[in-house]
Amino acid sequence: MATQAASFSGSLKKAVAGIKRINLDGLRWRVFDAKGQVLGRLASQISTVLQAKDKPTYCPNRDDGDICIVLNAKDIGITGRKLTDKYVGHLKERSLKDQMAKDPTEVIRKAVWRMLPTNNLRDDRDRKLRIFEGSEHPFGDKPLEPFVMPPRTVREMRPRARRAMIRAQKKAEQAENGGAEVKKGKKRAPSQV
Repeated sequence: MATQAASFSGSLKKAVAGIKRINLDGLRWRVFDAKGQVLGRLASQISTVLQAKDKPTYCPNRDDGDICIVLNAKDIGITGRKLTDKYVGHLKERSLKDQMAKDPTEVIRKAVWRMLPTNNLRDDRDRKLRIFEGSEHPFGDKPLEPFVMPPRTVREMRPRARRAMIRAQKKAEQAENGGAEVKKGKKRAPSQV
């Protein structure tokens, strides 16, 4: 730990705070890479691992979850207009974009915190979560396992939406051809004055 801790540029005291109170017997050290991941999808996977729902021995009243290390928190992806329209803690003074610039680790921590069930085990599970802005961390001497995000399943498009998409593509092709294709139909006689 001394060699890895020497290269870690962050606060070592803050990084290892509260680990002594955790019983580490039988726990795995799971590493999540947040680079390019969507915030909500990543947070739901982290909360699943913290609650031990991915283990066959899951029991809701026991804290058997693994230790989660999240790297590259500054490179997390936010979809839609949430960066400008979403506010942290329902305060109009600080948008999500401002919070990401100030402390991106807190954005991920709050997202995971709100996905954990509200009970007596919540604080212990939060203690097992370690989030770092960059790719450096002081836990190099531990047996780390990288977590592979499950593939995203995209449902098939509804028929009406598919037809609308095909119509839009045809319309775009016609506009691209410069209207060379003439619509079939009756010709109107010129109006007489």
